[in-house]
Amino acid sequence: MTDFQEPIRDVAHLGHVELLTPRPAESLWFFTEVLGMTVTDRQGQSVYLRAYGDYEHCTLKLTEAPHAGLGHVGWRTVSPQALERRAQALSSQGYGQGWIDGDVGHGRAYRFTDPDGHVMELYYEAKKYLASAELRSRLYNQPQKFTGHGVGVKRIDHVNLMCHDITPNRLFLQEQLGFRLRELLQPEENGVEEGAWLSVTPLTHDIAYMRDFSGAHGRLHHLAYWLDSREEVLRAADILAEHDIFIEAGPARHNVSQAFFLYLYEPGGNRIEVYSGGYLAFAPDWEPIVWRREQRGRGVYWGGALPESFKTYGTPVIEAVQAGQGGQTPAPVFDPL
Repeated sequence: MTDFQEPIRDVAHLGHVELLTPRPAESLWFFTEVLGMTVTDRQGQSVYLRAYGDYEHCTLKLTEAPHAGLGHVGWRTVSPQALERRAQALSSQGYGQGWIDGDVGHGRAYRFTDPDGHVMELYYEAKKYLASAELRSRLYNQPQKFTGHGVGVKRIDHVNLMCHDITPNRLFLQEQLGFRLRELLQPEENGVEEGAWLSVTPLTHDIAYMRDFSGAHGRLHHLAYWLDSREEVLRAADILAEHDIFIEAGPARHNVSQAFFLYLYEPGGNRIEVYSGGYLAFAPDWEPIVWRREQRGRGVYWGGALPESFKTYGTPVIEAVQAGQGGQTPAPVFDPL
């Protein structure tokens, strides 16, 4: 019998993401009036929001800042004991930043960074959303009724981060936090990894990493919210167009995850995805799907390459890098989801 290492199962799910925006009023208008999210609180320079199907008090913290980008990613643990275990492990490996008392919607949390410098936190105590009488659903198993306002995103789905080197970042999630690798983009066997999709839930990914060909560190690629069907993604495209929101790519279908997607930029500059479909991974011995160059030539599932901005643009925005100059590597055509 081969040696088997008991998997870490301390992280439950993606809880929330903090986005930074230099245009707070315009960004807030977008998330409430266009995407249809609801404000649950305000503190200082931050506004807290949720989608109608989110069970927690908030899944998005929108904070005024000089530049767009990622504030932090919040992960909920399966128990208070799991929080303590992961905090101790992260501290011993030198990744920890220390404890914070908490924030709107959750209790004390342990702050840390991944190898590329993205700030994350773990917490357990979470405030559940309680709908007001006018927003209460007749279906007792739903946190809120559907209002049909704007796009009407349902719940937070995943976050995608750009990093200088994929391998140490995805190994960090696997070895320190118990994430499972679902799919991997590695154009050449034993070559450089250019994308990784990982999860602690049966979703194809709760988080993804894509290689940042600019050489920068700690940037955000996109934050994704879920819709229940591809028809709703198509409806979202119409609503975005009517509000003059820039659509970067889609609607179309991914190779990785097989999901239906649409990418756009919110007014502060951050890329947002509306997302639906895909498959679920339940097997405890899931074998990661590895994509090579010859299997990725179509760019996206139905063909057609994604725009160059999809491979180079992230937040904070940096000066455009000329391919092949200044020691930079030309960005390939790929579909990092």
